[in-house]
Amino acid sequence: MTVEANPLPPSALERVLARDRRLIALALAALVVLAWAYLLALSRQMGDASMSSMPGMPEMRGMPGMSGAGEPASVRTFALAALMWWTMMVGMMVPSAAPMILLFGTVQRRQLAAESPKLRVALFAAGYLAAWAVFSVLAAGAQIALTMLALLAPMDLSVTTRVGAVLVALAGVYQLTPLKSVCLRRCRSPAEFLSSHWRPGSAGALRLGLEHGLYCVGCCWVLMGLLFVVGVMNLLWVAAIAAFVLIEKLVPYGETTAKVGGAVLLLAAAYLALTA
Repeated sequence: MTVEANPLPPSALERVLARDRRLIALALAALVVLAWAYLLALSRQMGDASMSSMPGMPEMRGMPGMSGAGEPASVRTFALAALMWWTMMVGMMVPSAAPMILLFGTVQRRQLAAESPKLRVALFAAGYLAAWAVFSVLAAGAQIALTMLALLAPMDLSVTTRVGAVLVALAGVYQLTPLKSVCLRRCRSPAEFLSSHWRPGSAGALRLGLEHGLYCVGCCWVLMGLLFVVGVMNLLWVAAIAAFVLIEKLVPYGETTAKVGGAVLLLAAAYLALTA
């Protein structure tokens, strides 16, 4: 990665960088707020539907994942489920990705001198969110499949205790694997990631964001699967998992936190298996 000479005086450049950081931070905050507002509205809507309908009634079939046990899902149901997952990923993952996006914007400003880095920052964020969009499509497919197999309750979108024990055990084991450590290390070191994966230009910004998103998915995908255990739309647990991801990525000893979390998950899986 090379940085071009900047014609702006140092003091002027610092003011511009501070302004850029504020604008990017505000944009990311607005994105997270909109995501959580949508999730809260959807949770309320699903709660009202569950109070007024029995499982499998027509009123419920238009909700995300509520096709009914043994029934094929419509394209609309699948699309709504994918949108729900993607919005959830935006609300959960953008806060932990913010340091990377802010640093990318700073580097772009220094390289582009007096030009605006907004487009490239937007492309980087779009690439990051595209990786989670792919995950969301796969998660929606899993949700529909589990519902059709009668392994996922269509009302609260949670799996049976036995399936939950398997998912929790899988999450615990994955937390202790080298792949988890590699992906987490990339997420925890924005400067190192940008220097080793840098791509120039707008296309490079999009690709760089996508690469970072893939590392992020590799780091957290199994943790997101825990939502099938506690209820996909259980927003308290959504917030708790998001907070754990934030701790893993941003605070000191995040890798140790990940391993401790893995051990706790394995104990929880054993408990679920014994009580199933």
